[in-house]
Amino acid sequence: MANILVVDDELGIRDLLSEILNDEGHTVDLAENAAQARAARLRIRPDLVLLDIWMPDTDGVTLLKEWSTGGLLSMPVIMMSGHATIETAVEATKIGAHSFLEKPITMQKLLKAVEAGLSRNSGGGNGIGAAATALPVRKPGMAGVMPPMLQQPTELTVEAAMTGGQSMPAPVDMGPQARQVFELDKPLRDARDDFEKCYFEFHLAKEGGSMTRVAEKTGLERTHLYRKLKQLGVDLSRGKRSSAA
Repeated sequence: MANILVVDDELGIRDLLSEILNDEGHTVDLAENAAQARAARLRIRPDLVLLDIWMPDTDGVTLLKEWSTGGLLSMPVIMMSGHATIETAVEATKIGAHSFLEKPITMQKLLKAVEAGLSRNSGGGNGIGAAATALPVRKPGMAGVMPPMLQQPTELTVEAAMTGGQSMPAPVDMGPQARQVFELDKPLRDARDDFEKCYFEFHLAKEGGSMTRVAEKTGLERTHLYRKLKQLGVDLSRGKRSSAA
């Protein structure tokens, strides 16, 4: 697991990203402005940084440039913004940003971007940012130009441009364990409980015991999900054991 620094002036964003990343087993440090980010960068030497572009004191692109010129850009940096332009995104990649996330940030996109960044940092790739710099991009709502690396025509947003137009990973094949035979010769309530218990155990195993992911997959609030699992007698450690096996 990694040490991740989240830099954003919005408390709600910091709390949300921290909760998701902590649930995935990462250690998270938080900064609400550039001054705190500079101090945290030197103190914890993060494996990856999630950096908001628009901040009140020093914007994220300026801080990124500061780290780059000062020889401190030794970790992948994922830029975040809900108002970035193509020009800002391209400038960030030229400076050294790894990729870009458009707000509001979904959990799936966040975890995919973090995984890609950490993979690059561990030598698993050459980095997305450098490749994305040369991509012909478009503003949302305008006709797109197909990047040479893509085999099919596609429209690129700012985020897609900075991630090389990557596609989402294919669904995990859980094999025979995804199928279950239930006894139908019993009261409806009992049969429903059997199904729900099996359903949640399946998703816990599939998501490695991550309650955040299971909540998103099943469409339940985390508090409701916890109550439901307790009511059904689901072993919450089962998913993590299955993942580690």
